[in-house]
Amino acid sequence: MANHPVLSDARILVIDDEPDLRTLYELTLLREGYRVETAGTVQDAKDQLAQQRFDAVITDMRLPDGLGTDILGQLRAEQRTERCIVITAYGSAENAVESLKAGAFDYLTKPVDLKQFRSAVANALRGVSSNAPAATGTKPTATKTANAAMHPSGLAVLDRLAGSSATMQSVKERIVKVARSMAPVLVRGESGTGKELVANAVHANSHRATGPWVAVNCSAIPENLMEAEFFGARKGAYTGAMQDRSGFFQAAHGGTLFLDEIGDLPLAMQSKLLRAIQERNVRPLGSHQEEAVDVRIVSATHKDLSAEVQAGRFRQDLYYRLNVIDIYIPPLRERCEDLPALCDALLSRIAQESGSAVAQLSPYAMSQLTQLSLPGNVRELENLLHRAVALSDGAVLELDTHPLATSPAPLRTDNAGATETAPLPLQANAPPTPVTAPIEIPVDLQRYLDLQERDILVRTLQETRYNRTVAAQRLGISLRQIRYRMARLQIDVPHASDEAPDA
Repeated sequence: MANHPVLSDARILVIDDEPDLRTLYELTLLREGYRVETAGTVQDAKDQLAQQRFDAVITDMRLPDGLGTDILGQLRAEQRTERCIVITAYGSAENAVESLKAGAFDYLTKPVDLKQFRSAVANALRGVSSNAPAATGTKPTATKTANAAMHPSGLAVLDRLAGSSATMQSVKERIVKVARSMAPVLVRGESGTGKELVANAVHANSHRATGPWVAVNCSAIPENLMEAEFFGARKGAYTGAMQDRSGFFQAAHGGTLFLDEIGDLPLAMQSKLLRAIQERNVRPLGSHQEEAVDVRIVSATHKDLSAEVQAGRFRQDLYYRLNVIDIYIPPLRERCEDLPALCDALLSRIAQESGSAVAQLSPYAMSQLTQLSLPGNVRELENLLHRAVALSDGAVLELDTHPLATSPAPLRTDNAGATETAPLPLQANAPPTPVTAPIEIPVDLQRYLDLQERDILVRTLQETRYNRTVAAQRLGISLRQIRYRMARLQIDVPHASDEAPDA
């Protein structure tokens, strides 16, 4: 019985110039219940494509009269719906990347593992209608095809990317296009621009939307635990390994593995990751056998990986493997027209989380936002709105101007090239500001500010024996505001009280 009864009448074209391999692929597919046609040359394949439609095309890269990419080019030029799997020679990473960039849905390397072969074909056929139009019928446009394949949940994730600027529309259109294949995707952009949300949208609009979504922050994993975390470990593989455990690759099997901050991965781990991506096999720590994994890789970074490659901090072969398709997210300062839509979306989410009515920014507050550089991008904007909601007593919000919410003093350069902190304007009758050493500009401004605010709150709570009322009075804020800040900054203190201590 076929493993895929819904697609048992799917029609597949197999192209290979070696009769034995062609027969092996054909018999494997026939056992799955598919209808199969075969071809031995590029011209033979083009003749069959001119006569009828298929649901999938499987082609060897090197053929007697051309390359598999020639067939990919024809499919793309005619805007045909067949998904194409390319079979490349063992270890030919360049051919695999070239085929994916040319529009292939997926690739396999020789010698082909039949289990992976069946899995790749099943993935290619997901969401593809077996009732393809006749060769003489109307050819659907790429836009219509993409929209028809989009799942409602995928549309919902796309809607979370608030903004209607030309740049954001371009990002959304690219997400829908790249979601159709198995090609690795690299999401680039500054910190706080929403790279994980974009990566999640790629997953939600792909044929893997019903599979697992596993997000990993590469910069947060201790280097000595990376191999076990990524590939799993067997019982007794290391001290404390009391039982077998799965890694990120096994957890994402059949779905998408999102590698955030991929630029922070150590070189030793980069080589192991490259092999896992190329071979689609992982070896758990302490195991002598490899396990086949079926995952799509989406990665993200705020670093310039090409510069990292030049500096020797990132492997060039891994960079080209991950950067088959890239999606660039512009910083918020380059799309200020999206600010109103972003504020509405963020305020709605804040209201939903707090169970309160949706508030609106005052016109003055909105004009203030347009004047800010917002180096933390959407993440910084969200924190500003959280503060505005916490400090406001009505439905119209103003921005928080409390000193804790302001940026560090800017740096200036003297004639000798040295940097020093620019002095802040003094208030009337204010004591002179002590001279301090220059501060280093933080990479993530919002995280820097949050850490400063958290440290002040924790020290004040400790000095007041964790009495929130007294701590709030000392800081010049309300009890409601200190509760909000403690919850937002995840300050969990022992014996916290809202009552004043006994005299």
